Amino acid sequence: MDQSTSHAGALGALSNAMADAVERVAAAVVTVNGRPRQSATGVVYDTDLVLTADHVVEVEDNLTVATPDGRTLPAQVAGRDPSTDLAVLRVPGLNIEGAGTAENPARVGQFVLAVGRPGESGVSASSGIVSAAGGPLRVGRHARLEQYIRTDAIPYPGFSGGPLIDASGAVLGILTTGLAGGAALAIPAPLAWRVAGTLAQQGSVKRGFLGISSQPVQLAESQRAGWAHELGLLIVRVEPGSPADKGGLLLGDILVGLDGQALNDTEDLQGLLAGDRVGKTVPVQVIRGGTLQTLQVTIGQRG
Repeated sequence: MDQSTSHAGALGALSNAMADAVERVAAAVVTVNGRPRQSATGVVYDTDLVLTADHVVEVEDNLTVATPDGRTLPAQVAGRDPSTDLAVLRVPGLNIEGAGTAENPARVGQFVLAVGRPGESGVSASSGIVSAAGGPLRVGRHARLEQYIRTDAIPYPGFSGGPLIDASGAVLGILTTGLAGGAALAIPAPLAWRVAGTLAQQGSVKRGFLGISSQPVQLAESQRAGWAHELGLLIVRVEPGSPADKGGLLLGDILVGLDGQALNDTEDLQGLLAGDRVGKTVPVQVIRGGTLQTLQVTIGQRG
């Protein structure tokens, strides 16, 4: 066998593997008809439940889902979370097995496929690599994405809400162009599935609060009291009876950390006051009178 034949065989095997991966996940990929201009994509993740991008659900009346076997079914919004751009749709009678998720997290340089079913033409795909993975990532004025995957796979129109998959067809994340100025991102599957479970049960993700007003300050090394970072939040008001008040935070404290995470600005704080931390007592680091102190504060829930 000459070298060209060997290469052709290897390319053919890779091509077939890519097509097999798309075909494998496509059985759990649906069309979401939630906006007038462009249908989008959703992924079946549990019994009669579809996970999609929040920004593609512009209207909740006459919302429908089109299945791979040609059915069009009415859907209801079970919950939505703009901060992660995720929404869960309840589709009675869907009867499609949920997509499988990848065992390992996405790695930079990993080969991936973006998959969508944006309309009647069927499933579509594009290929690329994971160009970045990590977190947190600021995605709005008071929003922060805990984890993200960035890919150079092209998210064609209608791909938002679809799966980013690995070479086996397992879901690495949920695609969106609704965050970070339209960049092609994916919400990692473990985070997306966790948010989806909360949305299906509660309809929204809890957002917490401390009950303070603050302003960012820069700390000279002599002011850090052993804290490793140079930024913090000067507390200029503590609301009486608030979680901060009950936890012992005082006017003039410099808030530098919450639950082990450094705070550089108010957006960092807002991003940490969400989800699983609401209702929990967490350690809060403050610099008070030139001394670094740790207080225990129970995060409140914003009404």
